[in-house]
Amino acid sequence: MKLPIYIDDSRFATFLEKLGQNGPWHTDRAFQWAYQVRRLTLIDDDRALLTERALTRLFFYPHQLEVARRVIFEMHGRAILADEVGLGKTIEAGLILKEYLLRRMVKRALILVPSSLVLQWQRELWQKFEIPAMPVKKAHTWETYDLLIASLDMAKRAPHREIVLNQSYDLVIVDEAHKLKNPKTQNHQFVQALQKKYFLLLTATPIQNDIRELYRLVDLLRPGHLGVPDEFARHYIVGKRTVKNVDRLKTNLGKVLIRNRREDHLKELPARRVITIPVTLSREEKRFYDAVSRFIEREYTRRGMSAQLPLMTLKRCLTSSRDAVYRSLLRLYERLPQDAPLAAEIAELARLGQAIQRQSKAEKLIELVQTINDKVIVFAEFHPTLFSLQKRLAASSVTSVIYRGGYGRNKKDWMRELFMNRAQVMLATEAGGEGINLQFAHHLVNYDLPWNPMKLEQRIGRIHRIGQTKEVIIYNFATEDTVEMAILKLLYEKIELFETVIGRLDAILERLPHGISLERHLTDLFIRSKSEQELRLRLGTVVDAIEALKKEAEAEKRLHTLDSDQNSDEHLIDELP
Repeated sequence: MKLPIYIDDSRFATFLEKLGQNGPWHTDRAFQWAYQVRRLTLIDDDRALLTERALTRLFFYPHQLEVARRVIFEMHGRAILADEVGLGKTIEAGLILKEYLLRRMVKRALILVPSSLVLQWQRELWQKFEIPAMPVKKAHTWETYDLLIASLDMAKRAPHREIVLNQSYDLVIVDEAHKLKNPKTQNHQFVQALQKKYFLLLTATPIQNDIRELYRLVDLLRPGHLGVPDEFARHYIVGKRTVKNVDRLKTNLGKVLIRNRREDHLKELPARRVITIPVTLSREEKRFYDAVSRFIEREYTRRGMSAQLPLMTLKRCLTSSRDAVYRSLLRLYERLPQDAPLAAEIAELARLGQAIQRQSKAEKLIELVQTINDKVIVFAEFHPTLFSLQKRLAASSVTSVIYRGGYGRNKKDWMRELFMNRAQVMLATEAGGEGINLQFAHHLVNYDLPWNPMKLEQRIGRIHRIGQTKEVIIYNFATEDTVEMAILKLLYEKIELFETVIGRLDAILERLPHGISLERHLTDLFIRSKSEQELRLRLGTVVDAIEALKKEAEAEKRLHTLDSDQNSDEHLIDELP
């Protein structure tokens, strides 16, 4: 049998031409491109991530890769990433974005973040993922670039709002998404109105006071996934604070929410050590503290709820600094007629404060900073306190920068760079407790203790996170015989808040009666107490109740663990009361 043989000589002429010119036979650049395309498209696993192969120089934690797989292959690009502080939600979001870009499933993406985090997001996306996202500064940017990072506050305002809402995005990412929990706010309504295909919400605190907050986030992500509000309440809530059908709710949440915990995935993270720094007031300081305390108690008794906010601010200033108290007194004074009897009393209190020559708390801080001789982050509640501390540190030849609300994003980023490369101390308000990465430092001072435990863990999470290689040391300043010491001894130390990560505490706080914020409850408790002794008794009662809720939550978790297989969804029980 004869088989016909055909010879294709169509390329022979080209070969002879290249032979005569001695090439070119190939280019190295074209070869590398062809090689990379071939390598990346060889997928032997239906859950394989192209990003792992494209970014071989980077190390990703197993839980971060698993989050990306679940979001892409199971949740179809719509998910709430609710890992605890410090586990790398930004990395997970970057992984997902990069994967979609490599697969050509996303071309246009919008990332909405707090203004202070815009440049940090831009830096991380480029340095880690080679994603050239452009920060939005001018209105024309919205229509010029495909990959954008912007502050939510700017995007929702005119003229930006109209431009953004007319665009269509393949992927929208919202950082600090707990700010969307109230459907009546502009934040929620603006994000809801965005035209988007894939959608990621990032938050370490999907619930703060009420299980309904989590429902609203889920409904924003996937409308109707948990039913309409009445259906959700009927199926899952009993009375004011009890959740029913827990397993069913956990299963439904597991389809849209992923929460990883440090205790499960970062066992190698350095330990945290807590040191209490007691401060004894001088005679002049104690006389000032007692005088202002009596004024607050009397005025609240006389004026009631109408004076709660300014009097509460004044009470909290008392343990911060003389400067903070003076500023608060000045604001009260400015609201009164100058011939009012109360105006004269406020002026006398201000005079008492000005007569204080030395500030014991500030002196303790300077002594501590000089002893540490390393980078230190100092958190305080009030701007006058920060300015006063910076002046005193400078007088002691200690370099410092201030990081506070009110600064634009460029200035905040510059302050972070100065702290990292030049200054020893960063003086920060709560604006420094949100999103910013500071793991190049490992000393943190709570100069003022927050009354919201969630804020405390946000602070610690700035340094106790992925990338931290040293033991984290937390110094808590507490002024003896004051409200501050009562908070530390009864609230934080007794319920072991510093030793217990916030992921466990949220399961406890969520058991408070519906509508009760712990911070609001403490505020009311402090302002109503007629004396320091009464305050301690009332606070002790609150702490006892929290301890009982803690034991109840731990018992439930142990029981559930015995009855269930261990997998990543099991931890969702901790988000439910």
